Amino acid sequence: MLTPPIKLPVGPLRHAPLPHDRTDMRTTSRGLIAALVLPPLLAGCFAPSDSGDGTGAGAGAGGRLRVALAVPPVQALSPYSNDATVLSKLSVAEGLTALDRNGTAKPGLAKSWKQDDDTTWTFELRKAEFQDGTQFTAQSVVNALDRASAAKPKPRVLSDVALSAKAEDADTVTLTTKTPDPVLPLRLASPALAILSSKAYAKDGAVSPVGTGTGPFEITRLSGKAKAKLDRFDGYWGGKAKAPGIDVSWIADGTARANALRGGEADIAEWIPTAQAKLLDKDTRHEVPSVRTDSLILNTGGGLFTDAGLRAAAREAVDGAALVDSVFGGYADPAQGLFGPAVPWAADKRVDVTGRAKADTSAQVKAGTKGRTLRLATYTNRAELPEAATVLQQQLEKAGFTVKQDVREYTQMEADLLAGKYDALVFSRVTLLDTGDAVDYLASDFTSEGVYNIPGLKDGAVDKAIRAAAAERDTKRRQEKIMRAEAEILRTDAVVPLVHEQAVQGIATGVEGVLLDPRERSLVDVDTHAG
Repeated sequence: MLTPPIKLPVGPLRHAPLPHDRTDMRTTSRGLIAALVLPPLLAGCFAPSDSGDGTGAGAGAGGRLRVALAVPPVQALSPYSNDATVLSKLSVAEGLTALDRNGTAKPGLAKSWKQDDDTTWTFELRKAEFQDGTQFTAQSVVNALDRASAAKPKPRVLSDVALSAKAEDADTVTLTTKTPDPVLPLRLASPALAILSSKAYAKDGAVSPVGTGTGPFEITRLSGKAKAKLDRFDGYWGGKAKAPGIDVSWIADGTARANALRGGEADIAEWIPTAQAKLLDKDTRHEVPSVRTDSLILNTGGGLFTDAGLRAAAREAVDGAALVDSVFGGYADPAQGLFGPAVPWAADKRVDVTGRAKADTSAQVKAGTKGRTLRLATYTNRAELPEAATVLQQQLEKAGFTVKQDVREYTQMEADLLAGKYDALVFSRVTLLDTGDAVDYLASDFTSEGVYNIPGLKDGAVDKAIRAAAAERDTKRRQEKIMRAEAEILRTDAVVPLVHEQAVQGIATGVEGVLLDPRERSLVDVDTHAG
C-alpha cells in the first residue's frame, strides 16, 4: 500500500497555450501561490527554423522540441553532480518515486511502498525496461543505490542519511536507513538517485546516463557542454511521448537564450533574465513562483570572513531590497530568511535570530582588512547575479571593504567554490531541489559534513538544530525545528539572504504541456509537444 501523502506547498503546473488577452503573469503569481497551498511539508545555437518572425512560433524538424538550457554540464550529465536535474527536466531517468504537482511522493519505478518500522521500507517495483534493452529489476535498484552511496563526493541528497538496499525478489526491494528517515519517499524522488542500467556505471566511478535511463526520452548523443540529442524511447512503461525527440543546446548567456526564443530558434528557453522578460511577447512569457533564494555566502572556513565581526559588518552593509527593482525588475521579493513566499508555512513559524556577533564599524573594517581584498565571486548563468554583485560591491565598499569581483560561468568555478577559494559568493539556490524537504537542503549546505557546504560552516549549534529537525516525524513540529535551524544558521552570518526569485520561463506559442515547476526539476514529459 502507499504511504500517507507527503506534500509540499507548490508543485509544477502544466503549460498550455494561452489566449492573447491573458493578463501578465507577474500580477497573479502571489495569487497562484496562495491558490496552490496544500497541507504543508512532510506532508543562436540552434538550426534555423521556418519561423523567424519574432513570435517564437515553430518547432524543429518532424516536431522535435528545441530546448535552451542555462547551465552547461559539469560532469557529462552524471546524476551525482548538479547535472542531475537535467535528467529529470528532460524525462531521461527516473527514481523509485516522483513528486506530483502538489509535492506529494508518488509512484515512479516503484508502484507502491510501505514502512515496516522506523528504519525499514519495502518497495514493490513496476515492470519497466532500460533504454539499452535490459530489464529493470530489484537488483538494478540495489546496484544504483549502492553506487550512489559509495560515490565521492556523495550526492547532496545522501549527505544526512546512510542508506542500504536489498533485493528480496525480482520485483521487491527493501531499503534500510541507519537512523529513522521519515521523508525517505521524498528523498528517493531526487534526480541524483535515478536508477540507471548496469552499463551506466564504470569501474572508475563515472556514471553515464547516455542510453541507460528508463524515461520516455533517451540521450542518443552528448556533444561536450554544448548540445545533446534525445530521441523518444518507445519502450517506455508509461506510454510513448507525444514529441519524437528533443534537441538541447546549452546557452549560458541569458540574453542569447531569450533571443533564441524570439527568433524562432527555440521552443523552450529556461531562466529568461528579468531584463529580457518584458521584451518577450506576453504569450511566450511565463512566470513561475519559485523556491529559489539568492544570497550572499560568506566563507567562514578561511580568509577575511573567519572573523565574525567582519561577517556581521558585511551582513549589515548589504541590502537585498535594493535589488528587487533595480536588478530583478520586480520579479523578486525581499528575502525574509532562507525560505520565501513559495514555502508559505515558513513565515508563520520563523524564529527571531539572536546571538549574532557585533558588526565592526567602517573604521574597524578598514583596519581589520588592511592590505587584503575581499574576493567576491558570482557566475554568469543567471544574468541577474553579476548585476547584483556590482550593487553589493558598492554597498560593501561603503562599509570599508576593498572588493574585487570574479565573475565566470558556473562550471568553471564550482571546484574553487567548494574548495573555499573565495571570500564571498553571490549565489542562487533552489532550497527544495534535492528532496523537496527543507532539511536536506540545510544538511547539505550548512552542516559540518555537508557535501555542498560552500561557506565552510562548522558550528555545533547549527549541526544539532539540523539533526533535531531531521529526526522529527510530526509535520508541524518538523517545520518548527526547520525554522529554529534557519535561525541558528543566520546567527552565524555564513549566509545573508537577499531576495526570493520569481522565475521566468520562455515557451513558444503552440507548444503545449511544458511543466512550470517551482522546484525547477521538471520541464518536459510525455505530454509536451509542439501543436
